[in-house]
Amino acid sequence: MTMAAKDDGLLVDVRGLQVTFTGGRAPVRAVDGVDLQVRRGEVVALIGESGSGKSVTLRSLLRLHPERRTVMQGQLQVAGHDVLGLSPRALADYRGKVASMIFQEPLLALDPVYTVGAQITESIRRHERVSAAQAQARALQLFERVRIPSPARRLAAYPHEMSGGMRQRAMIALALACKPQLLLADEPTTALDATVQIQILLLLRELQRELGLSVVFVTHDIGAAVEVADRIAVMYAGRIVEEGPAATLLRAPRHPYTLALLRGRAHGELAPGARLETIPGAPPDLARLPPGCAFAERCRDAQDGCRVQPPPATELAPGHRVRCLRTDATAAPASPAAPSTPAALAA
Repeated sequence: MTMAAKDDGLLVDVRGLQVTFTGGRAPVRAVDGVDLQVRRGEVVALIGESGSGKSVTLRSLLRLHPERRTVMQGQLQVAGHDVLGLSPRALADYRGKVASMIFQEPLLALDPVYTVGAQITESIRRHERVSAAQAQARALQLFERVRIPSPARRLAAYPHEMSGGMRQRAMIALALACKPQLLLADEPTTALDATVQIQILLLLRELQRELGLSVVFVTHDIGAAVEVADRIAVMYAGRIVEEGPAATLLRAPRHPYTLALLRGRAHGELAPGARLETIPGAPPDLARLPPGCAFAERCRDAQDGCRVQPPPATELAPGHRVRCLRTDATAAPASPAAPSTPAALAA
């Protein structure tokens, strides 16, 4: 199903998204009422601990969850497409052409029995009426754009014959092969060493600006989020607990979880031998969520009302929303926690 696109600059419109996995002993609601909007040409980072629902939300935009064991509810529109209502054929046309993904581990995402070039040309020919020679030429151009050395030779290589950094660049080329409007990046630098991480982050930001892409970037690294994102959404226990411009969340976070994430990161003011602050406890069991705020048991500012029902979203400023009853307790600016320039990130 395709709906008429709204001419308001909004590319992604997610409202009330719920994703429940039913294959275990008890249903697990991994995403619980997420609202997320992404404008054309905007980069939004989803950050949070492992298990917070970031990757589940991202994969929902491509409907990658196994349908027999997954219940998805809510509204999910991308470029005018009702993603939850797409037929199998329409979904295959949508994937790669409208929205595409850079996976966390390209060695697992790429097919090991085909050359990387063959996989890219197949994707191009699936979505566009071009000859094999034209698809091969496009693949070569993509390899040059993502700065893979000896691109013609690397097109004939199998995934295991490439380094981790080159595989990730090849995965980026594959994701861009059919000129998508939305690029989804699922922790694309986690498996790479620090130097290569910086190179990939800068490459992604450069390509995003050059091509005018909208990007949803999943990471647990606040430094990476600062490097690539215009807006940051902080997730905890399947919900977005704070969302706003990247600079606002870094300088004046208003949710205790956002503040705790910032305080738990090393920065220049940390004294030699000093311990990093940690968040006590552990994330809740998503199969047995508490009735109130899911972060209440780990929050030093929690009060009795926090344990009664989930706090509603409050808009503190245009574009800055938080789900917390105690925003007054976190009103003080955060200490420096993340670099804001490539040079600082590399330091």
